[in-house]
Amino acid sequence: EHVTIPILRPGFDYDGHHVTPHAQRDPQYRDGDRQIVIRRDQRAERKALERLRELEEYGVSEIDDVTKEIYDISGAKKGDLMFEVESELHLTNELALVALTMTRDALEPMKAEGWRIEFDDSWPYRFRDDRLEISASVEKSQTDWFSFSLTAIAGQQELDLLPLVLQIVETLDFDIDGDDDEALDAILDDMILFLNLPDGSRLPVEGAELAPLIRACMAARALLAGFHPGEAGEVTRLAEALEGSGIRFQGSPELLELGRRLRALREMPEVLPPSSLKAELRPYQKSGYGWLRALAGTGFGGVLADDMGLGKTVQALALLCERHLEQEADRPSLLVVPTSLIGNWQREAARFAPDLRLLILHGPDRRKHFERIPDHHLIVTTYPLLHRDRETLFTRPFELAILDEAQAVKNPASAAAKLIREIDARQRLALTGTPIENNLEELWAIYDWVVPGLLGNRKTFRETFRHRIERSGDVGAGRRLAGRIRPFLLRRTKEQVATDLPPKTELDEIISLQGKQRDLYETVRVAMDARVREAIARDGLASTRITVLDALLKMRQACCDPRLVKLDEAAKVKESAKRARLLEMLEELLAEGRKVLVFSQFVEMLSLIEQDLKERGIDYALLTGETKKRAAVIDRFQSGEVPLFLISLKAGGVGLNLTAADTVIIYDPWWNPAVERQAMDRTHRIGQDKPVFVYRLIAEGSVEAAIQSMQKRKQALADNLFAGTGKGGLAIDEGDIEALFAPL
Repeated sequence: EHVTIPILRPGFDYDGHHVTPHAQRDPQYRDGDRQIVIRRDQRAERKALERLRELEEYGVSEIDDVTKEIYDISGAKKGDLMFEVESELHLTNELALVALTMTRDALEPMKAEGWRIEFDDSWPYRFRDDRLEISASVEKSQTDWFSFSLTAIAGQQELDLLPLVLQIVETLDFDIDGDDDEALDAILDDMILFLNLPDGSRLPVEGAELAPLIRACMAARALLAGFHPGEAGEVTRLAEALEGSGIRFQGSPELLELGRRLRALREMPEVLPPSSLKAELRPYQKSGYGWLRALAGTGFGGVLADDMGLGKTVQALALLCERHLEQEADRPSLLVVPTSLIGNWQREAARFAPDLRLLILHGPDRRKHFERIPDHHLIVTTYPLLHRDRETLFTRPFELAILDEAQAVKNPASAAAKLIREIDARQRLALTGTPIENNLEELWAIYDWVVPGLLGNRKTFRETFRHRIERSGDVGAGRRLAGRIRPFLLRRTKEQVATDLPPKTELDEIISLQGKQRDLYETVRVAMDARVREAIARDGLASTRITVLDALLKMRQACCDPRLVKLDEAAKVKESAKRARLLEMLEELLAEGRKVLVFSQFVEMLSLIEQDLKERGIDYALLTGETKKRAAVIDRFQSGEVPLFLISLKAGGVGLNLTAADTVIIYDPWWNPAVERQAMDRTHRIGQDKPVFVYRLIAEGSVEAAIQSMQKRKQALADNLFAGTGKGGLAIDEGDIEALFAPL
């Protein structure tokens, strides 16, 4: 392989006569009839050669006969110097850096000592000392995204600086907002770069000279490869970081103004609600209303993700009043809710926004009201009716489109998730206390509706964020995801804002399975373990979800009560450790005057508890998915008529306000912590004036105990993401299977 090896050729000039270091004779020339011999200054030559030996620190040494033969350096002369050659890499990247550094730091200073440095046209490592001018610019692309460019100008030459900066940013990978400032400063201070100019020369640049640019780009790294308009806040941050650095920034005034508005969303000042809202908002609710108003000024949608019970409904009503009763919007707004929450919105609107004209589109006769849509401020429909009424709802424009309990569209492949994308509205808002219940793709489904394109398409999101965070626990990816959605997310927990809430105490009641129930559990566990492992061996872990969930279901049923297990031998087992402990707790709690909620996923389990309560003469109310007069049943408990409320998790998931309760018992804990939180939040709401205690009944050493440890991982993902740390992971692996199916 042919390789060009640069060499250095020293020589001595005696009045225009060139002498090589190893020449044996003194230079001679004729002047007419005279033969002139120039006596060489051997001492000065030796001193000069000793000075050249200082270049050895750059890997430069004299070419000897062996080296000349090995590398076939036919053009070399005795006394020539060359760089040490160790590898092909050395001949390219490393050699260039060494040669350029030597040229700048060693050869240039030698000129001041009287050396004449001449560069042959073939010498590839020439550098310039032109002043470097850098400009950064942002331009809109054909896809409505924006592209970022960095241009460097040296003399009359121009080059694209972005690839180099991208490489530096990715290589260093510092947390510019963290504790890495000193380490980054040290690296940049020691850094020397040689920029390749179009004419083949190099321009030396100190790392410290580029420090403001590197820091700014590290802080706004999401912009470097192109960005969504929703990330304009980072553009403003970049522009501000470059101020005073000598780097010129070019961006449209409109984009910079949008960026300032997006960044201002973080401030969330308290804003007085419109006078048409007949409610006294708490300080954090005024901030929430202010955030919703400011969000409208950006042209983007957002997610109001306050904890359940913090008043997302009244904050949304404040915005609706402002749009329709103050600004007099020229079109109605659309609200999509779960069927069970229609009455709740109707009551809340009548109470807090009596002047807001509401039209409920529900029931078999709803079509006759379609023509009245333009006469109302707020049109309320349900998720199941979106498909049936699409021709009416999706062919007209709306002011606001609001999804309540937006987790209803968490599955991006569901019909509802696809249908909502057809809604034409000036602004889109999602209300949900649980933006993530199972995985990050649920977050993508919501954000792809409220701010289309912000998180990329589904495939890109999986590769860029979901897999890195859930499978690898990639903190950097989590931090970038949190940063991207932060302007469009407002989430407050009870602990953060509701200082008037009583303390909530969560306790695990550990119960040991005994006798025949223990034996039954082990029988079911062994059978389910074998079935699951057979399925994994046949189809792989990723394809056995249904088999695993069915197995866990049967094991959980064995923990709850043997009669839930549909096996002949189970029918013979009468005792249930959990049910016995529940009855003991109820007797004590009711004697103390407590108001108790009991949640179970299994309606059949609630029926068994009913039998025990009837035998003991304990009054209670029951709410399941089959309950017809839901409001009447709720009133029995809230009014104090009965002290105990049995509720199925499915029926009690949304729309309940049970502040009369002060105790929650979760009979059968489940793997989804969001569902359990919803159960707790039925009573743990604003307006509660008593301490709240939450008890989880957990069968010792069983699948329920294993599920609790998995719950902590799942909740940590959601909590850390919205706090902006981006830590966590959700992947279920063979170790989790071992824990779930471990013997008692």
